[in-house]
Amino acid sequence: MSVFHVDPKRFMRTGPADESAEKQRVTLARDLIPNARPDQDDNGDFERFDDKRGTFTKGLAHGSDTGLADSGAVSAFAAAMRRPRDQVFQAIESIDAVHLGAGNSTRHWVNPVAGRAFSVAGGDPQQYVLPPAPRFASAELSLEMVENYWMALLRDVPFSQYESSPLAGEAAGELTAFHAAVGSPRQLVPLNESNQVTPGLLFRGLTPGDRVGPYISQFLIHPVPFGVQGFHQRNKTLRAGQDFMTRWDDWLWVQRGAPRDFISSHFDDQLHYLRNGRDLSQWVHIDVLFQGYFNACLSLLQGAGTPSSVGGGIGGPRADTNPYGSARRQDGFGTLGDPAHIAMMCEVAPLALKAVWFQKWYVHLRLRPEVYAARIHRDLHGTSPLFDLPADLLGSKAVGATQSRFGSALLPMAFPEGSPMHPAYGAGHATVAGACVTILKALFRGDAAFPNPVDVVVDSTGHEHLVPYNGDALTIEGELNKLASNIAIGRNIAGVHWRSDGTESMALGEQVAIDLLRAYAKGYVEFSPGDVVFEFTRFDGGTQTIRA
Repeated sequence: MSVFHVDPKRFMRTGPADESAEKQRVTLARDLIPNARPDQDDNGDFERFDDKRGTFTKGLAHGSDTGLADSGAVSAFAAAMRRPRDQVFQAIESIDAVHLGAGNSTRHWVNPVAGRAFSVAGGDPQQYVLPPAPRFASAELSLEMVENYWMALLRDVPFSQYESSPLAGEAAGELTAFHAAVGSPRQLVPLNESNQVTPGLLFRGLTPGDRVGPYISQFLIHPVPFGVQGFHQRNKTLRAGQDFMTRWDDWLWVQRGAPRDFISSHFDDQLHYLRNGRDLSQWVHIDVLFQGYFNACLSLLQGAGTPSSVGGGIGGPRADTNPYGSARRQDGFGTLGDPAHIAMMCEVAPLALKAVWFQKWYVHLRLRPEVYAARIHRDLHGTSPLFDLPADLLGSKAVGATQSRFGSALLPMAFPEGSPMHPAYGAGHATVAGACVTILKALFRGDAAFPNPVDVVVDSTGHEHLVPYNGDALTIEGELNKLASNIAIGRNIAGVHWRSDGTESMALGEQVAIDLLRAYAKGYVEFSPGDVVFEFTRFDGGTQTIRA
């Protein structure tokens, strides 16, 4: 027998208990997954309102006057969703077409049964919790709705011009006032030391690094190396002023689930870097969900000397805990190396989606901003108020400016079809953002400087330029956090999500990733029990340590 031979039985389920894969999996599963399922509390809107005014109902039959879903349609859908796990798929398929807004032509709901799935790695989708979303007609929801209106009104203003834009100044002032009215002890939008929203803080995230440097993350600007097929990050985007669903009939048609799409005249003839909210909205409209983090991972893995059609990536340094950084005779590959890194970053995405889909469909069923705006429009323009909405929201500058520009209080949407066919809370993009970025922060040194930072500046003729950025230092971790926030908040700018959807869902994705990292940490042979395998900064600024 060769001196290098290792008895394979030692690594099979029948092998010694201390090296059994079965024992490791069972022990880890018991550690990760709680014996008792946690309480899942929603905001109470579904039970509070018989007309389901605060509940996601897109795709069902809706009344033409009120914009509310038909009660029989809501009951049929709810009954299908409550069926046992092995029957829910067929129950949804069997909902009678009479309950669907556009009959057999209604757009399909997006994967309602995913939240009932289990996972074979990390935690199960049903073990995670999102706090209740703000209630219908609450002060916090007014703040979020006002921010959504301002995001829509500012879609064509370049991010680099927010500081000098009078419209951005109005938005910042009103958001400051609404945040003060909420009276919440927690920060809901970015504030300066005087608890004010400034134009430069508009629509930024709340994580470390979000308020430093240009609005757009460097990972969305720099060229991406992809083997021999690297590419620049100029994007197909829309012409200015392409806003949708600002007429009641159009809005109602969309709520009933009728399909709508872009036409060629909506698009700009030129490719552009991400200059403004409209460009970012279109990016998050058709991205491959983990696309931004996949690109970031490619850039971090491939250094400046890597041959590529657009030059190399930034070559981010690996985490200090990675033993191959100091190894003299070995490189990581299938473990703690390039293929393993990018595979883990991709692997966490569907785990995050299953977790947030459980929250969407089986806990919260939160309505989308486009529907809340329709409640506002109906109370302002109907024969009598129906929804008892706050007076400061109905009389806000944001609502007034929207009505002045579009002739209605309906939220101007960046997509002709409006929001997707699934509830708002939590947000799929934001949960995947939180999960994938957490993996990247665990694998690479977050405190390293981001090399050769740039900004996208639009000149007086409307042309954009990449210029060197020379402000406060940017770090890998800060730009990864900003990448997650850009993509999460980009969905808000498009009109399809709320601020709290993004903030809470990024935290959910982070926890899903931490559980996957804990599973991986137990399987490496490069570490001894108790060694630190991963260490990084969470979105809340705390340190997360994961040991073998």
